[in-house]
Amino acid sequence: MTRYGLIGFPLTHSFSQRYFTEKFAREGILDTRYDLFDMPDLSALPSLFDLSGLRGLNVTIPHKQAVLPYMHRLDAAAEKIGAVNVIKLESDGSRTGYNSDYYGFRQSLTDWLTTLNRVPATLQALVLGTGGASKAVTVALADMGIPYKFVSRTKTDDTLTYNELDTLIADFHLLINASPVGTFPHSNEAPALPYPQLTDRHLLYDLVYNPAETQGMKLAKERGAAVYNGLRMLELQAEKAWEIWQE
Repeated sequence: MTRYGLIGFPLTHSFSQRYFTEKFAREGILDTRYDLFDMPDLSALPSLFDLSGLRGLNVTIPHKQAVLPYMHRLDAAAEKIGAVNVIKLESDGSRTGYNSDYYGFRQSLTDWLTTLNRVPATLQALVLGTGGASKAVTVALADMGIPYKFVSRTKTDDTLTYNELDTLIADFHLLINASPVGTFPHSNEAPALPYPQLTDRHLLYDLVYNPAETQGMKLAKERGAAVYNGLRMLELQAEKAWEIWQE
């Protein structure tokens, strides 16, 4: 039995297990399973690496940075971002860390922008949130040549606050919600953007995928903004993980 799985905590709602289980059934991938390994901390990780048949793991909150010391090597994206969400167990027993979030976000954003006929010639982004998800986002934006600013509830030298956006939102047409605000079961919440100032020149990419249309997306659409959720990013990063494991 070939095995893959997801480590993180808590794992009550797992996109990855459902996605890969359905993939295995759909594509006739036999003698293969994908399990959830709930880990409040990483004390059990070394023994998990010895699990018979284990070839790869996905990593989610809160362990994307904590797993770094357990890797023997990192791919370029994971090293640049400082976070790992895919682990490949090599045939020699070593472990390589990858970041497929980077690929999933960059490819999905590129694909979305090509479908729009109203992308400003000079695109600047606001990245809402400074947590783990924002790391892959900002590295991808930098590699795409899109300038960005962080937005957080707490003011620092490197971040704007939501209170400052009233006078700035007109200059930043790409808005990326890299925070968990609006995720089920808190579906009635939305990032504290000045929604009345949004226009049909604004683009809101919400990394949240459950619900499919977040409250923030609804409010932005009411002002004419184009909106996009995080489901395609998840699908792309999952397929990238599978590709990595099969290499």
